[in-house]
Amino acid sequence: MNFSFQLYSARKFQPWPDVLSMLAEAGYAHVEGFGGVYEDPSGFRALLDRNGLTMPSGHFSINALENDLETVFTIAATLGIERIFCPHITVEQRPADAEGWRDFARRLGAVGDKVRARGYAFGWHNHDFEFVKLENGATPMQILLDAAPAIDWEADIAWIARGGADPFEWIANYGNRITAVHVKDIAPAGQALDEDGWADVGHGTLDWPRLFREIAARTPARLMVMEHDNPLDARRFASRSLEFARGAAE
Repeated sequence: MNFSFQLYSARKFQPWPDVLSMLAEAGYAHVEGFGGVYEDPSGFRALLDRNGLTMPSGHFSINALENDLETVFTIAATLGIERIFCPHITVEQRPADAEGWRDFARRLGAVGDKVRARGYAFGWHNHDFEFVKLENGATPMQILLDAAPAIDWEADIAWIARGGADPFEWIANYGNRITAVHVKDIAPAGQALDEDGWADVGHGTLDWPRLFREIAARTPARLMVMEHDNPLDARRFASRSLEFARGAAE
């Protein structure tokens, strides 16, 4: 498996040259981009190259994907991104019913057609809200995957669990759609409240050794992206998580 680091996890630990140096020292070879690092793609690419890092995947907003796609392609080409993921939709934009989610799936499908035509892979990255059942009993995640059958899925395992769903069931049922994984962990109830209840990978409640086995057996995903939404210490998170994951994924 190829271990990467979602740079959003270190957004509070600037400047970026120091962050990238720290990640290289910790043993990472890959990072995943997000909007906060796209302002100067050429400059950021130089920082990556200087630290021996690559950026095989990146997150881009639905607004950029639908309204400024050529800029997305320019950023991706400059940074070496091969997999483009749409990571989120704001509360005010979220559909309220199944038909609304089917419409959104069709929008993602249309974006995906354009992205793949330019040689990139394209998919959706989940949070927890996609697993809250709608009035008809379906979940938005099910609708997105079924109504947009050509898009990939970057499965954020901890958000699946926080959404009240079973990650193992989703891996079993939709594993063929999972082309990348966000590797994060959930602290025991009442702990790490100053880190929004997240934990370093392998130091929380999720069974990551079993998850790695299921991911390897049931999905084509080999890009494992470490993420913590609000760490107090990015270096601690990066190093402890990678050390655990390397051993657990063997």
